[in-house]
Amino acid sequence: MTLRHFAPIVLLVASNVFMTFAWYGHLRFADRALWIVVLASWGIAFFEYWLAVPANRIGHRVYSAAELKVMQEVITLAVFAGFSALYLREPLTVNHAIGFALIVAGAFFVFKGPIG
Repeated sequence: MTLRHFAPIVLLVASNVFMTFAWYGHLRFADRALWIVVLASWGIAFFEYWLAVPANRIGHRVYSAAELKVMQEVITLAVFAGFSALYLREPLTVNHAIGFALIVAGAFFVFKGPIG
């Protein structure tokens, strides 16, 4: 795997950490006014875009748009699973794991290429 293959993955992982905090981090601050958490989330998401856009631009040199999207979704699930358990202290259930596994199975078919 070359840097051209690896760099988009690293950037997508980093961007997903930011985006997960932007979308779900405020859940631990339910006592804060909605407008405050919206502004804070927007501020976090601003930095996420500085990672996601280059990840997709660099990645599109070696991956198709569909492959990049599926890669992003699988990374999102992995980041969210860790975030949910560690930050929100909400354990993942067997149902969650099965649902995530089915999405990963779909990713396999995107990367596999044409069948037949």
